[in-house]
Amino acid sequence: MSWVTGGIAIAGMVMQGVSAGNKRKREQSKARRLQAKLDSLERNRQAIINPWENVTSLAGLASDLSGMMSNPMAKLGVATRSAEIQMEQSDIALANTLDTLRATGSSAGGATALAQAALASKKQVAAGIEQQEAQNEKLRAEGEMRLEDKKIGEKLRLQQLGISEGVRVQGAEAQGKGFMFTSREQRERDQMSRTAALMSNATAAANQSSADQTAAFTGAFTTLASTARQGS
Repeated sequence: MSWVTGGIAIAGMVMQGVSAGNKRKREQSKARRLQAKLDSLERNRQAIINPWENVTSLAGLASDLSGMMSNPMAKLGVATRSAEIQMEQSDIALANTLDTLRATGSSAGGATALAQAALASKKQVAAGIEQQEAQNEKLRAEGEMRLEDKKIGEKLRLQQLGISEGVRVQGAEAQGKGFMFTSREQRERDQMSRTAALMSNATAAANQSSADQTAAFTGAFTTLASTARQGS
């Protein structure tokens, strides 16, 4: 091999070696930047959270409704007004009987029969009034009982609704936090994976460039030695 031919070959190999060396430096610098980015991503990853940490007991929403309960039947009284009417009418009947005796000169037996008939009529009226009063009292008590049942039922319904809604809201908030954490975690992992892959590629490229540089310089020295031996 002539010196001209050898020189050209050696120059080409040296240029390849220099180019490979420059590429190796660029890829090594790129790999260092990617390593720094990967380290930063790792340091700045979100902290692990407990999405249920703010869940609280809703037992306070439930209250004792026993204070609203009563026994309306305990208010039932005895219908005394009819007895009072009965006694008043008895007195009036007796007085009328005496007046009749004096005015008509009727016998005592006739007057007594008249008074008894009047008294019996008044008793029937009094008994009817007493039954009506008792029935009205019973109906009032039953109405109060039904009203209390409805009030207690409505309050219980509202309590149950409040507790159910509280459970739903707390559950939704916890699920939302869990979703946000999982989504961000996946995004950060994807970013770290891409960065790690780029760093791996840059490292491999740097290693290949280093091998290419070594091969180029080795080839140049070998060619130089061979040319020198042939020229001597």
